[in-house]
Amino acid sequence: MAKSKVSYVCSECGGSSNKWQGQCGDCGAWNTLVEFVETPAAAAVRRSGYAGGIAQAQVTRLDQVPQGIEVRTEVGIGEFDRVLGGGLVEGSVVLIGGDPGIGKSTLLLQTLDSLASRLPGLYVTGEESLGQVANRASRLGLSLANLRCLTETCVERIIQQLITEKPKLAVIDSIQTIHSEQLPAAPGSVSQVRESAARLVRHAKEQGTSIFLVGHVTKEGGIAGPRVLEHMVDAVLYFEGEAGSRFRVLRAFKNRFGAVNELGVFAMGDRGLREVANPSAMFLSGTLAETPGSIVMVTREGTRPLLVEVQALVDQSSLANPRRVSLGLEQNRLAMLLAVLHRHGGLAVFDQDVFVNVVGGIRVQETAADLPVLLAVLSSYRDRPLAEKTVSFGEVGLAGEIRPVPNGEERLREAASHGFRRAIVPKANLPRKGSIKDLEIIGVERLSQALEAAD
Repeated sequence: MAKSKVSYVCSECGGSSNKWQGQCGDCGAWNTLVEFVETPAAAAVRRSGYAGGIAQAQVTRLDQVPQGIEVRTEVGIGEFDRVLGGGLVEGSVVLIGGDPGIGKSTLLLQTLDSLASRLPGLYVTGEESLGQVANRASRLGLSLANLRCLTETCVERIIQQLITEKPKLAVIDSIQTIHSEQLPAAPGSVSQVRESAARLVRHAKEQGTSIFLVGHVTKEGGIAGPRVLEHMVDAVLYFEGEAGSRFRVLRAFKNRFGAVNELGVFAMGDRGLREVANPSAMFLSGTLAETPGSIVMVTREGTRPLLVEVQALVDQSSLANPRRVSLGLEQNRLAMLLAVLHRHGGLAVFDQDVFVNVVGGIRVQETAADLPVLLAVLSSYRDRPLAEKTVSFGEVGLAGEIRPVPNGEERLREAASHGFRRAIVPKANLPRKGSIKDLEIIGVERLSQALEAAD
């Protein structure tokens, strides 16, 4: 009888090692090697076919492949459809992660209820009992007669039920609780998560069943399990939200059928998640007029512009190394911008603590936030508010130049539609077809010009 072999697999990249070590030799991550018992070859699971669903793969010229438009089914929840890229694609596999209690199961139950009349669905739970799921659905005001539920953690039996019931939409809550009887490892281990996900993905592609996988997150905020799990699925969505806030943000980090980094905004209430159709108005709802250190910027998330407030606080520091704290922005970029402000703007804050915050829990990852951040820092340092109804966007280079950002005219029209009257933007982003009604647009090429315009 063949003996089992013990190896150590990296939970980040999936690389293996014969012995445990503190750092993965493949990706360089620390403390990610997990013990894995390899199944002997005689007892290994036989796999056939590929993701396309045929038993024998053949080499085919692309001009011989029939091309068709992806058939999408709208979920009926506008913000969710936006993040998915316009709706649910047949045979797609979507991974949804987020902190415990943020609303993953709630959103998917509402999705099953919304699609019940068009797509038969099945909710598979490995964490809760049928009574708990029924109580949640009843609390959300959903039709219990339209929802079918299965409590199971064995992936072989789950797939057998999917073949028998033939649902067009299935929810697996959660992938970390699912295991295969062919592997000796415990549920939630690297090998079990990888094998269970691989079988569900193969079933989705072969049968045309759309599957949502719910994933746990680690304390660092990433989805638990091997990194290869995110590569196997078609889309990866993350739920984000500040503790104590009723607003939730659903962001797409990977999507083979739509725009990456698309954003959907929801509000959690007594009857579940409710979509926020106008996120800009929500993010600006608490904006105070003429406040030092505050400015509104126009960022772009996915396919639409968003207005968010950027706040800065500059205060005398008693430390040898003044603090640089940023929430919603990259901290290293803040340090770089402050150096540019000193060199090309003549404003030294080396003896000041600088705090920057993007209101509403939004994380801004584009360079269009550079100019608004520096204007907010200037306003707070001088304790003088900027002109009322002022917006800004633009990238700041190390030489002090103001660089344009994509979709400038669209951002300006979004600001004008929300009642803003003044905009400080890169000169290259000025509208080419004349001015925008009721909006004074100041185009700048250098940081010094932007600081003068802010006065």
